[in-house]
Amino acid sequence: MILSDETLWLLEWVAAGLGVINIALLIFRSQWNFAFAILSVSLYVFIFFEKRLYAESALQLFFIAANLWGWTLWRRVAGDQGQGQVPVRWLDWRSRAVWLVATAAISLNLGWVMHRYTNAAMPFADSAIAGASVAAQILLGYRRIENWVIWIAVDVAAVLLYINRGLYPTAGLYGGMLVMSLIGLKEWVEASQRQVVPAAA
Repeated sequence: MILSDETLWLLEWVAAGLGVINIALLIFRSQWNFAFAILSVSLYVFIFFEKRLYAESALQLFFIAANLWGWTLWRRVAGDQGQGQVPVRWLDWRSRAVWLVATAAISLNLGWVMHRYTNAAMPFADSAIAGASVAAQILLGYRRIENWVIWIAVDVAAVLLYINRGLYPTAGLYGGMLVMSLIGLKEWVEASQRQVVPAAA
């Protein structure tokens, strides 16, 4: 172990707090959610690695890049719309099917690799959460409402995984994020009903 238990505990609480702020800003479609997300996931790189959740740790590196990319997209759209809140919309049914199949395939293959070549504590559960989180994060960048549906499933699975690994503040964070994801889904659905979104948005 590189980090002491005390340091790891402190980092986990800070990362969890930053994560709560991130989700609160995301619910109301503020582009500043990305700044807090980047800070939070940067800390989780080390936290998850120390707990031998390697797919989760590597996922945080993806999240750093994805949040920078998403922030760029949201800033552009917010500027084009002349407002602080960005427009949102649903995927079509064909796109949903493609996303579902691709996410399942990536998750299963990553789980097999983690099981075969690492000492990962829970390789398939870890990889399923990682794969679904990647899909949700990309859909979030594109402002698709389905990102919340995936986050809800991820939050439920993550709470169980983190309790199993003794990451209780993080399990609490994900429990809170589950509630916030339900609120976010409701807010984005209502926002989509109030707006007229151009086809290219």
